[in-house]
Amino acid sequence: MAPELRGRWNHNIHYYPLTLDALPRPCSRALDVGSGDGLLLRLLSPRCGHVVGIDSSAQMTEAARVRCADLANVQVVAGDAASYPFEPGSFDLVTSHATIHHLDFVPALERMAALLRPGGTLSVVSLANNATVADWLISAAGVPTHRVLALRHGYWQHNAPIADPTMTWREVRRAAEVTLPGVRWRRHLLWRYSLTWVKPAS
Repeated sequence: MAPELRGRWNHNIHYYPLTLDALPRPCSRALDVGSGDGLLLRLLSPRCGHVVGIDSSAQMTEAARVRCADLANVQVVAGDAASYPFEPGSFDLVTSHATIHHLDFVPALERMAALLRPGGTLSVVSLANNATVADWLISAAGVPTHRVLALRHGYWQHNAPIADPTMTWREVRRAAEVTLPGVRWRRHLLWRYSLTWVKPAS
């Protein structure tokens, strides 16, 4: 386990490896949208030349700056990723964990895709709403796994702003597949989905 993760486990952190495994090689510049207290920034730092975190919460931005103060290649900015003047096509990796359900989904995906260079990778992990009996059954199947992992690791409750998702699993998948042709959508056991997409070279 990475030193940064000792004593810290929750459903969002559990899926950080999805992003770390999706890193393009090499990764010169990475952007984490909704970077919270900066934990993922620390994990990305040794793997990327330069890492930028952006969060609209002043409290979270300050926490991330403190957490990453010793990392020369990490920059934390306060602002709205939709309007912050990042250069289009300037990142090898754009990632977002448990943030996009706070945002207008399709414009947020389009913005993150626009910030990627050709061949760059987008990695999104977030939440959706149950709308069908099958949804509820799948969600119920995650309860035993949650209990085992929480007993093993302890459950760390973050202090970032929270919001309930408004889109269903099906709505998320359909919107993502229309917005990002070729995207890989997966539903995971611990009440999260992931989107992984590589921007076409042309």
